[in-house]
Amino acid sequence: MLTLHYAPRTCALASLIALEESGLGFEVKKVDLAGGAQRSPEYLAINPKGRVPVLVADRGTLTETPAILAYIAQVTPRGRLAPLDDAFAFARMQGFNSYLCSTVHVAHAHGRRGSRWSDDAAAIETMKAKVPENMAECFRLIEETMFTGPWVMGSAYSVADAYLFTIGGWLKGDGVDPARFPRVAEHRARMLQRPAVQRALAREEA
Repeated sequence: MLTLHYAPRTCALASLIALEESGLGFEVKKVDLAGGAQRSPEYLAINPKGRVPVLVADRGTLTETPAILAYIAQVTPRGRLAPLDDAFAFARMQGFNSYLCSTVHVAHAHGRRGSRWSDDAAAIETMKAKVPENMAECFRLIEETMFTGPWVMGSAYSVADAYLFTIGGWLKGDGVDPARFPRVAEHRARMLQRPAVQRALAREEA
């Protein structure tokens, strides 16, 4: 049985959607970020990084969304969630997920967690002010050069779609009109029709 340590309205939604899509047995343990549970000794024993998501599997603990998504895809029956029989296509998917993790998520975090990068109040405010521009540029690249359609990888759904859906959901809160990116907006509409996505979002609201 897999266990996902998860917090609502975070990037952990991507891993939750992937698990819902997978058909694998799993349980979810919510982490109270507002209450500081991620800094408790009990949680730090699971993930010394003090962040979500964390996936606990039989062989140990996995952190970082691209790694968790790749693992879920590789252990899912019939390889439904990644192009596992095509090394180049799998690497392309990993490249997309890595961009979301290392660039887009960081651009978003500058608006909420600038103290990770600076103790200077003015610098933190400057970072916040830059978020809409940076997020818009990230999604311009996705819209114009990285998104194949109708799914991220083309005709086949993959865990990259769960990740794009999750990060794309932050645009409005980051001061960016999602309508600027019609292909990404259409992708989001398709995702909202998937039963696994609906189940994951229902957990968020529970």
